[in-house]
Amino acid sequence: MDEAETALKINAIENVANIARLDIGRTVRRGVPEIIFAEGKSSDDLIQICDRIVNRIGRAIVSRVNEEQLHKLNDHFKGHHMEKTPHAATIVITSGDYKKVETGGRVGIITAGTIDLPVAEEAAMIANEMGCETFLEVDAGVAGIHRLVEPLTRMVKNNVDCLIVVAGREGALPTVVAGLVDIPIIAVPSSSGYGYGGKGQAALMAMLQACSLGISVVNIDSGIAAGVVAAQIANRVAKARKSS
Repeated sequence: MDEAETALKINAIENVANIARLDIGRTVRRGVPEIIFAEGKSSDDLIQICDRIVNRIGRAIVSRVNEEQLHKLNDHFKGHHMEKTPHAATIVITSGDYKKVETGGRVGIITAGTIDLPVAEEAAMIANEMGCETFLEVDAGVAGIHRLVEPLTRMVKNNVDCLIVVAGREGALPTVVAGLVDIPIIAVPSSSGYGYGGKGQAALMAMLQACSLGISVVNIDSGIAAGVVAAQIANRVAKARKSS
Protein backbone atom coordinates (compact mmCIF):
# COMPACT_ATOMS: atom_id res chain seq x y z
CA MET A 1 0.00 0.00 0.00
CA ASP A 2 2.84 2.40 0.84
CA GLU A 3 4.50 1.72 -2.50
CA ALA A 4 1.21 2.22 -4.34
CA GLU A 5 0.59 5.53 -2.58
CA THR A 6 4.10 6.71 -3.43
CA ALA A 7 3.61 5.76 -7.07
CA LEU A 8 0.37 7.74 -7.24
CA LYS A 9 2.10 10.84 -5.89
CA ILE A 10 4.96 10.74 -8.38
CA ASN A 11 4.73 13.57 -10.86
CA ALA A 12 2.83 12.27 -13.91
CA ILE A 13 3.83 14.39 -16.89
CA GLU A 14 2.40 13.99 -20.36
CA ASN A 15 3.53 15.60 -23.61
CA VAL A 16 0.81 17.13 -25.75
CA ALA A 17 2.07 17.33 -29.34
CA ASN A 18 5.26 19.02 -28.06
CA ILE A 19 3.32 22.15 -27.02
CA ALA A 20 2.68 21.46 -23.32
CA ARG A 21 3.55 19.19 -20.42
CA LEU A 22 0.47 18.36 -18.38
CA ASP A 23 0.82 17.65 -14.68
CA ILE A 24 -1.86 14.95 -14.53
CA GLY A 25 -0.83 13.78 -11.06
CA ARG A 26 -1.03 17.17 -9.37
CA THR A 27 -4.44 16.60 -7.78
CA VAL A 28 -3.30 13.36 -6.15
CA ARG A 29 0.06 14.77 -5.12
CA ARG A 30 -0.98 18.23 -3.88
CA GLY A 31 -4.77 18.39 -3.86
CA VAL A 32 -4.51 21.13 -6.51
CA PRO A 33 -5.86 20.51 -10.03
CA GLU A 34 -4.02 21.31 -13.24
CA ILE A 35 -5.11 24.79 -14.39
CA ILE A 36 -4.53 25.71 -18.03
CA PHE A 37 -3.45 29.32 -18.60
CA ALA A 38 -5.06 30.32 -21.92
CA GLU A 39 -3.48 33.73 -22.35
CA GLY A 40 -1.00 33.73 -25.27
CA LYS A 41 -2.00 30.28 -26.53
CA SER A 42 -3.53 29.74 -29.96
CA SER A 43 -7.07 28.36 -29.96
CA ASP A 44 -5.92 25.17 -31.70
CA ASP A 45 -3.18 24.51 -29.14
CA LEU A 46 -5.60 25.23 -26.30
CA ILE A 47 -8.13 22.75 -27.69
CA GLN A 48 -5.45 20.03 -27.95
CA ILE A 49 -4.39 20.57 -24.36
CA CYS A 50 -7.98 20.58 -23.06
CA ASP A 51 -8.80 17.47 -25.09
CA ARG A 52 -5.98 15.51 -23.53
CA ILE A 53 -6.71 16.49 -19.94
CA VAL A 54 -10.49 15.98 -20.26
CA ASN A 55 -9.92 12.54 -21.78
CA ARG A 56 -7.55 11.59 -18.96
CA ILE A 57 -9.28 12.93 -15.86
CA GLY A 58 -12.69 14.17 -17.05
CA ARG A 59 -12.16 17.86 -16.29
CA ALA A 60 -10.21 20.83 -17.62
CA ILE A 61 -9.97 24.18 -15.81
CA VAL A 62 -8.96 27.07 -18.08
CA SER A 63 -8.14 30.61 -16.95
CA ARG A 64 -7.83 33.92 -18.81
CA VAL A 65 -9.84 32.80 -21.85
CA ASN A 66 -10.49 35.38 -24.58
CA GLU A 67 -13.65 35.55 -26.70
CA GLU A 68 -12.18 33.78 -29.72
CA GLN A 69 -10.86 30.92 -27.59
CA LEU A 70 -14.18 30.63 -25.75
CA HIS A 71 -16.13 30.45 -29.01
CA LYS A 72 -13.91 27.68 -30.40
CA LEU A 73 -13.92 25.72 -27.13
CA ASN A 74 -17.72 25.91 -27.09
CA ASP A 75 -17.85 24.47 -30.62
CA HIS A 76 -15.34 21.72 -29.91
CA PHE A 77 -16.79 20.57 -26.58
CA LYS A 78 -20.50 20.64 -27.48
CA GLY A 79 -21.07 17.24 -25.93
CA HIS A 80 -19.52 18.26 -22.62
CA HIS A 81 -20.66 20.44 -19.75
CA MET A 82 -18.99 23.86 -19.78
CA GLU A 83 -19.29 26.28 -16.87
CA LYS A 84 -18.13 29.90 -17.15
CA THR A 85 -18.00 32.46 -14.39
CA PRO A 86 -20.34 35.42 -15.13
CA HIS A 87 -17.64 38.09 -14.84
CA ALA A 88 -14.30 36.23 -14.88
CA ALA A 89 -12.61 34.67 -17.93
CA THR A 90 -12.39 31.23 -16.31
CA ILE A 91 -14.14 28.07 -17.50
CA VAL A 92 -14.46 24.45 -16.42
CA ILE A 93 -15.05 21.71 -19.00
CA THR A 94 -16.23 18.34 -17.71
CA SER A 95 -17.21 15.05 -19.30
CA GLY A 96 -20.59 13.49 -18.53
CA ASP A 97 -19.26 10.92 -16.06
CA TYR A 98 -17.02 13.28 -14.09
CA LYS A 99 -17.92 13.62 -10.41
CA LYS A 100 -16.42 16.29 -8.18
CA VAL A 101 -15.43 15.25 -4.67
CA GLU A 102 -16.90 17.35 -1.86
CA THR A 103 -14.38 17.79 0.98
CA GLY A 104 -16.46 19.69 3.53
CA GLY A 105 -14.11 22.68 3.46
CA ARG A 106 -15.71 26.13 3.67
CA VAL A 107 -14.22 29.21 2.03
CA GLY A 108 -15.62 32.73 2.42
CA ILE A 109 -14.98 35.51 -0.11
CA ILE A 110 -15.66 39.22 0.48
CA THR A 111 -15.12 41.99 -2.08
CA ALA A 112 -14.75 45.69 -1.45
CA GLY A 113 -16.74 46.57 -4.58
CA THR A 114 -18.61 45.03 -7.50
CA ILE A 115 -15.63 45.83 -9.72
CA ASP A 116 -13.74 43.13 -7.81
CA LEU A 117 -16.19 40.39 -8.86
CA PRO A 118 -14.03 38.88 -11.66
CA VAL A 119 -11.23 38.18 -9.19
CA ALA A 120 -13.64 36.90 -6.53
CA GLU A 121 -15.42 34.57 -8.98
CA GLU A 122 -12.10 33.16 -10.15
CA ALA A 123 -11.19 32.36 -6.54
CA ALA A 124 -14.61 30.84 -5.84
CA MET A 125 -14.51 28.61 -8.91
CA ILE A 126 -11.12 27.17 -8.02
CA ALA A 127 -12.09 26.59 -4.40
CA ASN A 128 -15.27 24.86 -5.57
CA GLU A 129 -13.32 22.66 -7.98
CA MET A 130 -11.08 21.68 -5.06
CA GLY A 131 -14.16 20.42 -3.23
CA CYS A 132 -15.02 23.38 -1.00
CA GLU A 133 -18.31 25.10 -0.37
CA THR A 134 -17.93 28.82 -1.01
CA PHE A 135 -19.76 31.85 0.37
CA LEU A 136 -19.50 35.10 -1.60
CA GLU A 137 -20.34 38.58 -0.29
CA VAL A 138 -19.98 41.58 -2.61
CA ASP A 139 -19.61 45.36 -2.14
CA ALA A 140 -18.62 45.56 1.52
CA GLY A 141 -15.84 48.14 1.18
CA VAL A 142 -14.65 50.57 3.84
CA ALA A 143 -16.11 53.62 2.06
CA GLY A 144 -19.24 52.68 4.03
CA ILE A 145 -17.95 50.64 6.94
CA HIS A 146 -21.50 49.73 8.05
CA ARG A 147 -21.83 47.61 4.88
CA LEU A 148 -19.30 45.14 6.27
CA VAL A 149 -21.27 44.14 9.38
CA GLU A 150 -23.87 41.83 7.85
CA PRO A 151 -21.57 40.06 5.33
CA LEU A 152 -18.93 39.42 7.97
CA THR A 153 -21.55 38.19 10.44
CA ARG A 154 -22.77 35.67 7.84
CA MET A 155 -19.20 34.44 7.31
CA VAL A 156 -18.81 33.79 11.03
CA LYS A 157 -22.20 32.06 11.21
CA ASN A 158 -21.25 29.86 8.26
CA ASN A 159 -18.07 28.94 10.15
CA VAL A 160 -15.78 29.44 7.16
CA ASP A 161 -12.34 27.89 7.49
CA CYS A 162 -10.57 30.59 5.51
CA LEU A 163 -11.53 34.03 4.21
CA ILE A 164 -10.47 35.67 0.94
CA VAL A 165 -10.77 39.47 0.90
CA VAL A 166 -10.51 41.26 -2.45
CA ALA A 167 -10.00 45.03 -2.60
CA GLY A 168 -8.58 47.65 -4.94
CA ARG A 169 -7.76 51.37 -4.60
CA GLU A 170 -6.14 51.79 -1.14
CA GLY A 171 -6.75 48.11 -0.25
CA ALA A 172 -7.89 48.74 3.33
CA LEU A 173 -10.60 46.09 3.64
CA PRO A 174 -8.40 43.07 4.57
CA THR A 175 -6.82 45.01 7.44
CA VAL A 176 -10.23 45.95 8.84
CA VAL A 177 -11.57 42.39 8.51
CA ALA A 178 -8.47 40.90 10.13
CA GLY A 179 -9.01 43.13 13.15
CA LEU A 180 -12.50 41.70 13.68
CA VAL A 181 -12.32 37.92 13.15
CA ASP A 182 -10.13 34.95 14.10
CA ILE A 183 -10.24 33.45 10.59
CA PRO A 184 -7.09 33.12 8.42
CA ILE A 185 -7.27 35.78 5.70
CA ILE A 186 -5.87 35.80 2.18
CA ALA A 187 -5.81 39.35 0.81
CA VAL A 188 -6.06 39.93 -2.93
CA PRO A 189 -5.28 43.37 -4.34
CA SER A 190 -7.40 44.05 -7.43
CA SER A 191 -6.39 46.30 -10.30
CA SER A 192 -9.16 48.83 -9.70
CA GLY A 193 -8.01 52.38 -9.04
CA TYR A 194 -6.19 54.90 -11.20
CA GLY A 195 -3.48 57.55 -11.14
CA TYR A 196 -0.55 57.32 -8.72
CA GLY A 197 -0.55 53.86 -7.17
CA GLY A 198 -3.36 52.75 -9.45
CA LYS A 199 -3.98 49.37 -11.09
CA GLY A 200 -3.64 47.60 -7.76
CA GLN A 201 -0.16 48.82 -6.79
CA ALA A 202 -1.29 50.92 -3.81
CA ALA A 203 -3.58 48.09 -2.66
CA LEU A 204 -0.76 45.56 -2.85
CA MET A 205 1.63 47.77 -0.86
CA ALA A 206 -1.05 48.53 1.76
CA MET A 207 -1.83 44.84 2.23
CA LEU A 208 1.85 43.97 2.60
CA GLN A 209 2.13 46.74 5.23
CA ALA A 210 -1.07 45.75 7.09
CA CYS A 211 -0.80 46.15 10.85
CA SER A 212 -3.49 43.52 11.57
CA LEU A 213 -1.92 40.08 11.90
CA GLY A 214 -3.27 36.91 10.29
CA ILE A 215 -3.15 38.20 6.69
CA SER A 216 -1.31 36.60 3.79
CA VAL A 217 -1.16 38.39 0.43
CA VAL A 218 -1.14 37.19 -3.17
CA ASN A 219 -0.34 39.14 -6.32
CA ILE A 220 -2.60 41.67 -8.05
CA ASP A 221 -5.78 40.06 -9.47
CA SER A 222 -4.53 36.59 -8.43
CA GLY A 223 -7.91 35.06 -7.70
CA ILE A 224 -6.72 31.58 -8.61
CA ALA A 225 -3.72 31.74 -6.27
CA ALA A 226 -5.97 32.90 -3.42
CA GLY A 227 -8.56 30.23 -4.16
CA VAL A 228 -5.97 27.46 -4.16
CA VAL A 229 -4.40 28.47 -0.84
CA ALA A 230 -7.78 29.01 0.82
CA ALA A 231 -9.02 25.61 -0.38
CA GLN A 232 -5.86 23.86 0.86
CA ILE A 233 -6.36 25.40 4.30
CA ALA A 234 -10.10 24.64 4.34
CA ASN A 235 -9.61 21.06 3.16
CA ARG A 236 -7.10 20.30 5.89
CA VAL A 237 -9.45 21.80 8.48
CA ALA A 238 -12.33 19.74 7.10
CA LYS A 239 -10.23 16.57 7.25
CA ALA A 240 -9.40 17.27 10.89
CA ARG A 241 -13.06 18.06 11.60
CA LYS A 242 -14.15 14.69 10.21
CA SER A 243 -11.54 12.73 12.16
CA SER A 244 -12.27 14.40 15.52
